[in-house]
Amino acid sequence: MKKIILKKGRERSLERRHVWIYSGAIAEIPVSPLSGETVEVFSHDGKFLARGAYSTAQSSIAVKIWTFEKEEEIDEAFFRRRLENAFLLRKRVFGETLPNAFRLVNAESDLLPGLIADLYGKYAVIQITSAGMDRYRETIGKLLLEYAYGVYERSDVESRKRDLLEPRTGHLAGETLPKEIFFTENGVRFSVDPVNGQKTGFYLDQRENRAIVAQTLKGCRNVLNAFSYTGGFGLAALKGGAEKVLNVDSSLPALEQSEKLASLNGFPQERFSTLCADVFTFLRKCRDCGRTFDAIILDPPKFAESVKQKERAARAYKDINLLAMKLLEKGGFLFTFSCSGAMEEELFRKVVDSAAEDAKRDFRITRILSQGPDHPVSAFFPEGRYLKGLCGVLL
Repeated sequence: MKKIILKKGRERSLERRHVWIYSGAIAEIPVSPLSGETVEVFSHDGKFLARGAYSTAQSSIAVKIWTFEKEEEIDEAFFRRRLENAFLLRKRVFGETLPNAFRLVNAESDLLPGLIADLYGKYAVIQITSAGMDRYRETIGKLLLEYAYGVYERSDVESRKRDLLEPRTGHLAGETLPKEIFFTENGVRFSVDPVNGQKTGFYLDQRENRAIVAQTLKGCRNVLNAFSYTGGFGLAALKGGAEKVLNVDSSLPALEQSEKLASLNGFPQERFSTLCADVFTFLRKCRDCGRTFDAIILDPPKFAESVKQKERAARAYKDINLLAMKLLEKGGFLFTFSCSGAMEEELFRKVVDSAAEDAKRDFRITRILSQGPDHPVSAFFPEGRYLKGLCGVLL
């Protein structure tokens, strides 16, 4: 097996069981590995540290760790153990009755770098983002049939480009997935389109936050659900007892799907309305004409794909939060989120604080929000906590 030798002192992150090795930490690669090939990692003085998958020479993350155990081989049995451990963790968290839909594998935080696997009923939708995991896609598909009737691949994300991987989507194993998969979350009926939906078809990471929205917005007369996608937060608000919800998104197909889901759940059109528009433009128009809401939900797409884009993302987050605070009535609730991994929690909080200051509004944060328990964060991989959220009240 080919070797990677680290610079002196750069073994410390691996000794803390972090699963990434950056290219700048490498002293020597005696024989160049192929992209995705499994390599052994040694300290400068020859101590075995880990076994992992080598990325391309162009990637800043040179190796993603499979195991820190010298005797553990990377084979089908290895992936079966990892999947079993991930499944048992979910059973431990949720109890014997698992949700209708949940994340089975959360990449690095489940010690399976580059793999996301979501279960919708008895079907799995996966996403592979690394060259190392890409080599084992058929093995993963086969093993997932122990948890699902069929497996569909949605490896069509930008992050694959870092490992020079082309986008790939399509049936992977077992039964062909239906065009629509129905499931229930917190008493609300949803459906997912595994082929055309965003991510793996649905934002499972917001399950607990949708429940909090339902609980918090009971009795709210006029709720704005911005960046609404297929209306998950809006449907949760209505289920909890909000009177009316306006869902705004730039995707007409997503809004049409949200209307179907509102009908499926028995919500009349006068309580659940949609508007296809750019959210930034819509918020400014509301400000200019004096339109207000007694609750606003901001769940925008990822504004920062990398640390280099962090400053630009911070400006965008501040802009929408500043506008939202100007549109909130006194006593109104704001739920605001960032799914950008490059935005640290402290920075996101500062951005929201700064928005409140510039809006000259007394905004009190009442809840700190994050991703659900089926999206665990390893203590050795804090980067896995990508979803940040705040709930607050305008006084």
